[in-house]
Amino acid sequence: MVVNFKVFKKCSPNGKINLYMGKRDFVDHISAVEPVEGIIVIDEEYVRERRKIFGQIVCSFRYGREEDEVMGLNFQKELFLASEQIFPSTGKSEKQLSKVQDRLLKKLGENAFPFTFNIPPSAPASITLQQAKDETGEPCGVQYYVKIFAGESETDRTHRRSTVSLGIRKVQYAPSKQGNQPCTVVRKDFMLSPGELEMEVTLDKQLYQHDEKIAINLCIRNHSNKTVKKIKAMVQQGVDVVLFQNGQYRNTISSMETEEGCPLQPGSSLQKVIYLMPSLNSVAQKRGIALDGQLKHQNTNLASTTLLASPDQRDAFGIIVSYAVKVKLFLGALGGELAAELPFVLMHPKPGVKSKLISADSQAEVETFRQETIDQEDED
Repeated sequence: MVVNFKVFKKCSPNGKINLYMGKRDFVDHISAVEPVEGIIVIDEEYVRERRKIFGQIVCSFRYGREEDEVMGLNFQKELFLASEQIFPSTGKSEKQLSKVQDRLLKKLGENAFPFTFNIPPSAPASITLQQAKDETGEPCGVQYYVKIFAGESETDRTHRRSTVSLGIRKVQYAPSKQGNQPCTVVRKDFMLSPGELEMEVTLDKQLYQHDEKIAINLCIRNHSNKTVKKIKAMVQQGVDVVLFQNGQYRNTISSMETEEGCPLQPGSSLQKVIYLMPSLNSVAQKRGIALDGQLKHQNTNLASTTLLASPDQRDAFGIIVSYAVKVKLFLGALGGELAAELPFVLMHPKPGVKSKLISADSQAEVETFRQETIDQEDED
């Protein structure tokens, strides 16, 4: 059976180095991350001159606006998670080739050379923070890219003419099993007043997919002498920029305020279901919303919940995202309010695995990326 498999290609501005990769999303399984595999094709002149070609996995963390970088300030840090000389081969690490690599090597000829890099499991997820409509420049967040360049050493100053950079993402998918059904009961008593107000909040499940409705089940029992005037339910996104001690904030993604069933008089009870759907469409212009790491020419969505093996596994250069449903009962100016909160998980399901047979007559569907404009003063 002949199978077409997709390949991403990018060429250096001087045309001497071509980068081929079978995919750009690499799944973090919490205990390990899928290896980053690819092929480079080197021009005959570089091969003949034995020019050294290096490859790196770079994690770029921007924690401040590019337009605020004045007087030498720089709000961006780059972490080199992997680095290796690809050509000439040093023979230090002989890794088994994947089927895509093996097939591309046969198709691309003798000047094609494979590479494999490993991303540490503790590395942060690909997340960007949404910019305001009037903001320009690179968005804040964590981005990854594969960098291939010609030089004398791994630390050599790279020239744009002989450098290829292709963006990739480190992603997580939803676990295969649902967790425990979220449920909480909160109560409020009042000074100088007998009885208490009780609210039970339950979600229909713990794990939701993006753009899926969330059913919030409310059971309110008013054993006090106060009156419930209205009810408000919200889906909130928690963003923790780990680098800063006070870098935690919340965004309201979706909300609903209702007086249906109100006023709830003393001695009464109310059962109600409220539906909310967290979606990027409702906050498309709001600054600071965490989004899944974005690749050029691709749409994105709200950032998925960040799953950690343990609370201590918080990389200092990462952004941790969480979600919670919050429900408030308003009792008027003197009665105050009663609030309950339930965390939940929002993620993409794991894509179905399709077994493909890559045979000798398989065809590669190549998607080519254009290299950014280069500075004229950069030389080989």
